[in-house]
Amino acid sequence: MASYERYRDWLDEALDDLAAAEDLYRLGRWSKACFFAQQAAEKAVKAALIKLLRRFETIHSVAELLRRLRRGGVEVPEELVAGGELLDRFYIPTRYPNAWPYGAPHRHYTEEDARLALEHARRIVEFARRLVEEASRGERGG
Repeated sequence: MASYERYRDWLDEALDDLAAAEDLYRLGRWSKACFFAQQAAEKAVKAALIKLLRRFETIHSVAELLRRLRRGGVEVPEELVAGGELLDRFYIPTRYPNAWPYGAPHRHYTEEDARLALEHARRIVEFARRLVEEASRGERGG
């Protein structure tokens, strides 16, 4: 099966990453919650790109993935792109010590960072999920 046929797998993994982010938030693991929130949004938008545009993108920027969806003719609210920009800040520095001048990455993140990451991820995942479901219903004739 080609990558462009696996949109459901990408969406399923996005939902699982979002659940992991929620769990990590409850555990007070702020940097990990931020990272999994970014991953959830990234994978959800990739699912929408695959389903709607039959395009698999290898980039990891949530904001740029949303812009590519927009360039493909999908109406993407600017506030989602802005949320993607925030989430993009959590892709690398949440995981790698050399992204910071000192200290382990987890020491640089707060509950507020994780709360915002989850808030934006939830919106983006829900947006992408709706797009995928609407496209799927359209194929089935209603």
